[in-house]
Order: sequence, then structure tokens, then C-alpha cells
Amino acid sequence: MTGEISQPNNATRPPGEARPFGIRVSAAPEDPIMKLVDPGWHAEHWYTTRAERDAALRDMGSLHRYSRRTDPPSVVLTAIER
Repeated sequence: MTGEISQPNNATRPPGEARPFGIRVSAAPEDPIMKLVDPGWHAEHWYTTRAERDAALRDMGSLHRYSRRTDPPSVVLTAIER
């Protein structure tokens, strides 16, 4: 098992691979975390295909299995393209 990657992610893809489909993650202005980060804070995740991006978008937008039903996710997820 030496040399294998146990949990591959986007960072393991070849640098020249085109990933035109993305998800922009941000927080709503009223979210308490906005007091701790810059007003324009956001993160982007990029994918090779629209289907891959859409699957990740559904997964990211779903309620985490350890979350309480009364605590909906407070992130804003936006599909983007380059």
C-alpha cells in the first residue's frame, strides 16, 4: 500500500486538466461567520464535467447526517462556469 493515496481529491488531478464547471461557496450576509472573515469571502471548487459538478452541488447542499434538523446549512452554493 506504500505510495497509494487513500483519499483522492481535486488536488490530485493533473495541473493541465480543464475544469470549467465550478461551485462557489459563500455565506449569507447575516451568517455570524461574516463577522470573522472579509466581506467578499468565498471559495471555489472546480470539476471536469457538468454532471460531476451537479452531483457535488447536490451533496454539498444536503443536510449533513450529524446535523440537527433545526440547523439547516447556512452556506450559499452557486453553480459557476469559466
